[in-house]
Amino acid sequence: MINYITSPFKWFFKLEAAGGLLLLISAMIALIISNSSYSEIYFYTLHEYIFIGINSFGLKLSILHWINDALMAIFFFFVTLEIKREFIHGELSNIKQASLPIIGAIGGMLVPALIYIFININTPETLNGWAIPSATDIAFSIGILSLLGSRVPISLKVFLTALAIIDDLGAIIIIAFFYTGDLSIKFLGLLLLTFILLLVLNNFKVKKFLPYLLLGLFLWFFTYKSGVHATIAGVLLACSIPHREKEHDFSLLVKLEHAISPYVVYFIMPLFAFANAGVSLEGISFNSFLAPVPLGILLGLFIGKQLGVFVFSYTSIKLGIAQMPNKANWITLYGVGILTGIGFTMSLFVGNLAFVNNVEYIDGVKIGVLSGSLLSTLFGYFLLLLCNKK
Repeated sequence: MINYITSPFKWFFKLEAAGGLLLLISAMIALIISNSSYSEIYFYTLHEYIFIGINSFGLKLSILHWINDALMAIFFFFVTLEIKREFIHGELSNIKQASLPIIGAIGGMLVPALIYIFININTPETLNGWAIPSATDIAFSIGILSLLGSRVPISLKVFLTALAIIDDLGAIIIIAFFYTGDLSIKFLGLLLLTFILLLVLNNFKVKKFLPYLLLGLFLWFFTYKSGVHATIAGVLLACSIPHREKEHDFSLLVKLEHAISPYVVYFIMPLFAFANAGVSLEGISFNSFLAPVPLGILLGLFIGKQLGVFVFSYTSIKLGIAQMPNKANWITLYGVGILTGIGFTMSLFVGNLAFVNNVEYIDGVKIGVLSGSLLSTLFGYFLLLLCNKK
């Protein structure tokens, strides 16, 4: 029974571990290039426009927007498939098992947001970034945890994975409700109609992906045009993919999750990191970190995440609502809480949405996300390493 429950996590953990290291390499390359003689080419290329479509039916977007709006829709499709599977028959299907990561995730989203709001309360134009430090990067955080090998029990790896998945669910909800532009009733109607057709396919137990894919392409286009962020199309499409516990071995959802995961982990996420982590460090000083946006994000990720996750988890365990992960203790649980402060790709993504109309704050977002994630990486890794020496 234990092996059945943890086997998907073991597979997922190995995949994300390698992906996390690739993310780090991609971000470092982006930082190096954006501060070299090739920086002008780097930024110019990202803002080059490409038209995809036929005649008048299509879109002309910059390369950066194709990455952030189209490729990231595939990422959110993948994440929602994971969330759906976990809620149907995985770690999150049992309230006793799910209570600790759910409560920990709530604290890990709430406290960083409050810290950011407190620091930015006197600068209303930057308050829109309150959700930036609330996100956890699954691949990066698990990648760092993987470096510790057997020093960390599988229960804590499962806890971090489940918590990060719930974090992503929170990010999806935040994007849908708080980072939506001017709405088009016409395209919202077409979006709704397309989603209904997808649910009809599900209801008739269609197990071929092609019909879902064709409708999904229209769904993405209508979502983009509606004013709702285009990545939500990936979420809606994943919700329509059929998955029933008794058909686990023949589930379209499971097949898709395994089929696209390498492309998401080894291509989409590293490409996103490369396109969004580049920031010019010229003129940056200590005072740059004290500006409201980078400071709010840095403290939110490094202080808020660990406090929120640990305090909420500690309280739930003491009250008997949740159970301590097997073979874990308070220090190792706290160490994992620190690693949830690795926001990286998810925080960068939310930052782009938060300041889409105030691009002058984007560099501050990158500084805060990169520094907060780096501190969380170093402190979390070395705390767990020192507490689990063999």
